Amino acid sequence: MHEQSWPSGAATGIGSMPGTDAAEAAAVVFGELPQFPYLPELPARGVGADLIGRTAALLVDIAVDVAPTGYRVTQRPGHRHRRAVDLLRWDFDALQDAQQRAGARPAVLKTQLAGPWTLAAGIELARGHRVLTDRGAVRDFADSLLEGLAAHVHELATRTGAQVVVQFDEPTLPEVLAGSLSTVSGYGTVDSVPAPEARELLSTVISGAGRITGQRVVVHCCAPRPPVALLRSAGAGALALDATLLDGAPARLLDELGEAWDAGTVFLLGLVPSESPEPRSRPDLHQVAEPALRLVDRLGFARSILAERAVPTPTCGLAGAEQDWMRRALALARDLGKAFVEPPEGW
Repeated sequence: MHEQSWPSGAATGIGSMPGTDAAEAAAVVFGELPQFPYLPELPARGVGADLIGRTAALLVDIAVDVAPTGYRVTQRPGHRHRRAVDLLRWDFDALQDAQQRAGARPAVLKTQLAGPWTLAAGIELARGHRVLTDRGAVRDFADSLLEGLAAHVHELATRTGAQVVVQFDEPTLPEVLAGSLSTVSGYGTVDSVPAPEARELLSTVISGAGRITGQRVVVHCCAPRPPVALLRSAGAGALALDATLLDGAPARLLDELGEAWDAGTVFLLGLVPSESPEPRSRPDLHQVAEPALRLVDRLGFARSILAERAVPTPTCGLAGAEQDWMRRALALARDLGKAFVEPPEGW
């Protein structure tokens, strides 16, 4: 298990931001989250800027373009693939410029990309089936992803001087495990992937990312019932979850959470609403902290574990938030991280 590079009390974001201005997004990140900033994602820019297209831009020797039904493997890079690569390069430039303007020297910086199962579910092979349906292709994609990730991490580290933490987003993993993902035609479902097979591939990619960065690897899954035990056994050093969905969690999931926390896993706890609440119902610091406090109490830990092994975040990405709430959400997460270390009176 790698030690964490971010300080106690740090907060971060999940990844996506509203709007299309990379310079503004990077400036907000460095302004609100100076201890644990991240490379912003701006999916509102369209094709190539979303999670799958952005990750596909990192692949080595695999070209992906757009078909009527979504992203598809092609023989050679098309203009949409090249646009995705260009968008990522512009984001690097914007991040480096924002860091210099802020005079920031963070010890650690996070980058986000699709995990291997979500990537395999979100791209079609040339013949029109999901990559997920071809286990050999799934492995090829995972190998290509790690090769591209090495170059991606190297460039980020060179430009910023920070240690790089990798976050794999796996929003589709629960559907992959359950066999509930539709086929491209929509007339059926893709066969479920057995848990041992899912774990093996995740372990390969997580351990590879850990070797590249020397840091804990984060896996993000904001499903109501995330596969905590599977992700932990695959080697994830940190898990990013929507903590506001855990109040009614069954005993089995609570046991998995408690065992992971007790074993040293860090939790990125999604606590701040990721979409803009009505102005009159916008929560204060104690209200956003309550799900974390209830979770700790229910699991039987001392609340000091929040300072030791928790990082507050928005509940998910902020792509759907209004600009003013996006800033407020990150500021709340930052203040919550400080409150975990020095709890206000009455907590």
